[in-house]
Amino acid sequence: MKDITQLDPVALRTLAVAVRLGTFEAAARDLHVTPSAVSQRIKALETRIGRVLLHRVKPLEPTEAGLVLVRLATQTELLEREAVAELVEDEADAGGTAYTSLPIAVNADALYGWFVDALAEVQSRHRVVFEVVREDHTRTAERLRRGEVMAAITGEPRPVPGCRVVRLGRLRYAAVATRDFHAQHFADGIGSATLAEAPIVAFDRNDSLQHDFVRRVTRRHLAPPVTYLPSVREFDRAIRVGMGWGLLPESDVAAELERGELVELVPGRRPEVALYWQHWRLGSSLVGELTDAVVVAARRWMAT
Repeated sequence: MKDITQLDPVALRTLAVAVRLGTFEAAARDLHVTPSAVSQRIKALETRIGRVLLHRVKPLEPTEAGLVLVRLATQTELLEREAVAELVEDEADAGGTAYTSLPIAVNADALYGWFVDALAEVQSRHRVVFEVVREDHTRTAERLRRGEVMAAITGEPRPVPGCRVVRLGRLRYAAVATRDFHAQHFADGIGSATLAEAPIVAFDRNDSLQHDFVRRVTRRHLAPPVTYLPSVREFDRAIRVGMGWGLLPESDVAAELERGELVELVPGRRPEVALYWQHWRLGSSLVGELTDAVVVAARRWMAT
């Protein structure tokens, strides 16, 4: 077996940057070297490992072996930055310490509902910035598997290899529409015929909440007309101005349902989505503090 200990840290970082930015040219600009130097570093790493690490397409795609080393490079960089921060003894030195960047994948409802509170809590105590990737909760775990993020809010309870899982709670949704929309499209009741024809609003093509609700109610796979609005504010507004019906967090619509401004399609039928926080297992105090902040913010918000 090839001895692959003592891997070149510069080559590892080059690989991680190339994967994150997608091309040798972009990586070269970020690292202040030539594209040829980027290519040579990665080729030397492949020779050392004895495996292909990248598919040379655009954007660059890491192989399974490449993903392992991307995770290693990202974890190493995080731990190095934390060690440097601990060595800084006074504020004057701290001012010159580089910020640590944490890549995280988050679903839209969490991002716009409470997640920024957790980030702000951690940033108030540390020199840290965040690269937040918005993704449906059914797809964020894949970002972890690919080494693109260090942590994610996900609907996946099984830990991604190398990760720890913390249960955050269950987010309950209500299927709602305006009174006028309900009178126009559901005067004959809620059933396969009306649900097949009434327009729905969805966040994007990965948002399956509305279609899952239709399937649970009718036990059929229907294809109603859909308006896609990939913004939480505009998604909410589209439902409230009568463009279609959709599922909104229960806590966001409770008052409007009470006042009769919105109508629940099937009273009491409120689907729940279990959410989990998954993060890489590594001895990072920063990731530990972020985990604590995420858990507190999530459970406080879900309890309202």
